[in-house]
Amino acid sequence: MKEKLIVALDVDSLRSARELLDVLYPTVKIFKVGYQLFLKGGWKVVKIIKNLGAEVFLDLKLFDIPNTIFMASALLAKEDIFMFNVHALGGFKMMLEAARAAKSFEKKRPLIIAVTLLTSFDNETLTQIGLKKNLKEEAIKLAMLAKRAGLDGVVASPKEVQGIKQSCGRDFVVVCPGIRPKGVSKDDQKRTSTPAEAIARGADYIVVGRPITQAKNPLVAAQKIKEQI
Repeated sequence: MKEKLIVALDVDSLRSARELLDVLYPTVKIFKVGYQLFLKGGWKVVKIIKNLGAEVFLDLKLFDIPNTIFMASALLAKEDIFMFNVHALGGFKMMLEAARAAKSFEKKRPLIIAVTLLTSFDNETLTQIGLKKNLKEEAIKLAMLAKRAGLDGVVASPKEVQGIKQSCGRDFVVVCPGIRPKGVSKDDQKRTSTPAEAIARGADYIVVGRPITQAKNPLVAAQKIKEQI
């Protein structure tokens, strides 16, 4: 079965990352590296994960003027990583430049996906930043924009997956954070789903952080989530 579980290594030291990697691999084969760990370990942590035999989703959510994103994406497209992302709210031209930067690496390049709306957003958040449609409509609109720009997929809440797949096609990748097994705290997430629900709705990958990394036994937690998948 295609790997669907991505574990978020949202820790602030290489030691903590190594400890989790030693416990979770090879049960988990894809790991997300975000700001917290990348600012601490940089490309060294990416190399550690790759040397282990696992894949890396570099979650830096690039958001800048189109030319800057073109240059950053061109550099990332050369790296031996599985996937990286930009912010869809950066607009069509910015996403178009991210896709254009990777065209010369079509034979072997990372997937480039766009973050639609953070799973910590609710309708009040949309009102505060001036977006007038509801969460689902905005997420689908941004996903369609990302597809038109030539990106490979999006990051979206499990609650928007079905609408995105219907609008963008089954091959358009949807990565879902905000995954919380039953009985686990939602923390700061607003739009959550269980692993089984997210997969049933059509998610290609689910990202799980604290329910695994902060569990008493991270390996058992990861195994239970894979069983639900």
